[in-house]
Amino acid sequence: MKKPLKKYLWVSLGVLSLGLGIIGIFIPLLPTTPFLLLAASFFLKGSETLYRWLLNHKLLGTYIRNYREHKAIPLTTKILAVVTLWAAILYSMFFVTENLYLRIILLSIAAGVSIHILHFKTLEKED
Repeated sequence: MKKPLKKYLWVSLGVLSLGLGIIGIFIPLLPTTPFLLLAASFFLKGSETLYRWLLNHKLLGTYIRNYREHKAIPLTTKILAVVTLWAAILYSMFFVTENLYLRIILLSIAAGVSIHILHFKTLEKED
């Protein structure tokens, strides 16, 4: 594959990952940080400019820096993520489906994601 074509591929994958990461800010079951880390990795291979932009972005860069430097999540982010997750899951359980097995699966997903989020250290100082 030609070098410019590879760069376009990496940038395209970076933009896709970035979009999924941004959507993940608002959708509780879609993770934000892994997609932003993936976007940073793709941008590093495809465009130094986009890589620097992402790392220096006021909101999105914070996710990446907190993970890379501290392996931690700010308390407000933890609370918001867990509350939003449970609100969406409980709404789905009681108003979207009547299937008992699906409700159990949704409950299991909520519990697993909550444990995963709460497993991270709490970032002491939010920047």
